[in-house]
Amino acid sequence: MKGFDRCFGHWSLVCGLMGLCLVPWSARAEIPSFAEVRAAYATSDLLLLDRQGAPLQQVRVDAHRRRLAWSPLESISVALVPLLLAAEDRHFWQHDGVAWQSVLGAIRDRLVRGVYRGASTLTMQLAALLDPQLRPGGGRRTWRMKWAQMRAAWQMENRWSKAQILEAYLNLVTFRGELQGIHAASRGLFDKQPSGLERAEALLLVALVRSPNARAEKAATRACALARRHAPDLPCDSLRALADRHLATALAPLRLQASWAPHVAQRLLAESPGADGHTVLRSTLDGPLQRFTLDVLNRQLQQLQHQHVQDGAALVVDNASGQVLAYVGHAGPAVRAVDGVQAPRQAGSTLKPFLYQLALEQRWLTAASLLEDSPVEVGTERGSYQPQNYDRRFRGWVSVRTALAASLNIPAVRTLMLTGLNPFVARLQQLGLTHVRAEGVDYGYALALGSVEVSLWQLVNAYRTLANGGLFTPLTLLSTPPASEPRRLFSAPASFIVADLLADPAARSATFGLDSPLVTPFWSAVKTGTSKRMRDNWCVGFTRHYTVGVWVGNFDGEPMRDVSGVSGAAPAWLEIMTYLHPEGADARQTALSIPAGVTQRETDFTPPLEPPRSEWFVTGTEMTHVSLVDADSRPPRILYPQASTILAMDPDIPAEQQRLLVRMEPMRETLRWQMDDQPLDPAEGWLLAPGYHQLALIDEEAQAVDTVRFFVRGYPKKSATDEEE
Repeated sequence: MKGFDRCFGHWSLVCGLMGLCLVPWSARAEIPSFAEVRAAYATSDLLLLDRQGAPLQQVRVDAHRRRLAWSPLESISVALVPLLLAAEDRHFWQHDGVAWQSVLGAIRDRLVRGVYRGASTLTMQLAALLDPQLRPGGGRRTWRMKWAQMRAAWQMENRWSKAQILEAYLNLVTFRGELQGIHAASRGLFDKQPSGLERAEALLLVALVRSPNARAEKAATRACALARRHAPDLPCDSLRALADRHLATALAPLRLQASWAPHVAQRLLAESPGADGHTVLRSTLDGPLQRFTLDVLNRQLQQLQHQHVQDGAALVVDNASGQVLAYVGHAGPAVRAVDGVQAPRQAGSTLKPFLYQLALEQRWLTAASLLEDSPVEVGTERGSYQPQNYDRRFRGWVSVRTALAASLNIPAVRTLMLTGLNPFVARLQQLGLTHVRAEGVDYGYALALGSVEVSLWQLVNAYRTLANGGLFTPLTLLSTPPASEPRRLFSAPASFIVADLLADPAARSATFGLDSPLVTPFWSAVKTGTSKRMRDNWCVGFTRHYTVGVWVGNFDGEPMRDVSGVSGAAPAWLEIMTYLHPEGADARQTALSIPAGVTQRETDFTPPLEPPRSEWFVTGTEMTHVSLVDADSRPPRILYPQASTILAMDPDIPAEQQRLLVRMEPMRETLRWQMDDQPLDPAEGWLLAPGYHQLALIDEEAQAVDTVRFFVRGYPKKSATDEEE
């Protein structure tokens, strides 16, 4: 029976060959050119370049195969090609795509000996790599498929040079597992470039071409057989040892060529249409600055490790263009997938400059205006709010210059009461702080102290907008961004004055001293911020040319221990800024240009709360002398309750004992109290009643001097059973 099958198989083979000769020549599609194949080649990794074209980050984007950059033939080891041709296609330089000696030999072996062996040239193999229809589905190629492969090889030899065929083959053939192409194989197996392959390594790669997934011992046996014929000086023992060392275990992941900006690569891959199918992207990042920023942040976190600080992020941008020069999404001892540049965190005091800028624009305040830094109780719809300064100290009357530069909390809350909650919320939204979504009343006056969440990306661009005189454009990570016209968000005069306040080391010294990481040998404006319970610490500032932001904290929300504005993020901010301004003291000339609409005046204070100085004003608001009005001369106002205060009745206290005692400041014996248009004796107080109420101070002419509206929450009436119990 076996003899019959063999005889029948031989006859089928001859008939098949005769039939194939009748297949029309034009049955196959045109073979692509070498240039088309080269242009269509895509690596399995996105390679992120810096602005100079140097590699910064490599990220895998193809899960099915591993390809690295295309290797030109001249960059491949001279040891590899002769061994490959000797093993796979020894007549390569002579044939026209088909080696008829090998084809006839394969036919003879099948007819006479019943042995199947390949007769494909490198050109035929390359044709199959380019056209899936020329590859066998589950078994050996049919003679019809083999004939189509031959015709494709003839076409290729007519259009391509031999060198191009070799180059394409070495870049497209699979050597081991998912490693496709000589670059991925040499890096993945031997951790070296193709140009550095030694003869033994080249021989092992050639042995893998026919059976990429062969076990180590089988690959070594084939390599030894090839060595006996083509490299007899290579001992078989060394080849087996090489195979055991590099093939016996599972493939280790390819080591990245560069790993300096993983979060930038992932962001561009997700957002940039150009990243799809194009595996090289040039970014705006400055490679040396990126590496320096990462190193600085890691060193600073190492200094803070005993204060329970594990994570950090930093962003450096060019003010004029909005191009991002350094983007460190995470630094610290642990590997984190979280992108700290984009993650929303509580802003702390970093929003105060935009509050004062709004007050200057609205002309409620000037840089010389006095604000009271003393205990205050602010009534809100959610109850009473009593802000505190960071150091729990009160400084009395201070100017706006001191209040902002020294980051005093209570003057900021008083300023927000002037501007109004909703206008400030609108300003923050204009700046692109997308996490600010609610109405002002939902945040309350804690909004002045940064109770909302922002990202470092958004915050740095907000400060850059200040540096640019109120002109806003988005930040960009790509070197060829779409054109974006600047939008004016706020006035240039107010922006200039706020920048000048943030750059004043003397005004800052009330809180930070004269010698701190916020002091630079060149002009710079800077602000720190610490969120509630020390979960976040910020330092953001700018010079004429750059804006730098640094955040440190813990991504898991755990509080830090004893980390202040100048001990957390500020030291790293200072190092980065100094790197950007190597000219040092000569950079004092980089202060911002003075815009139109700004006037400078010599200003003094009575009493001398602060020394006389040359002060900047929005034109039309100039003051040469600032006098503090005596307390008895100020118009009286209701001190308690405050507007929007919410009081709650206590069900455990008899209702007739729940009374409200009212207060005014300063005291005026001639004024009368009214509650809901009814006379009120302040000595007896007012008996609480649920609902909204209006309290007023009335003068001798029956005119309201001050009014407040507040709310009293009642409590459910007790049932008869409750009363008995």
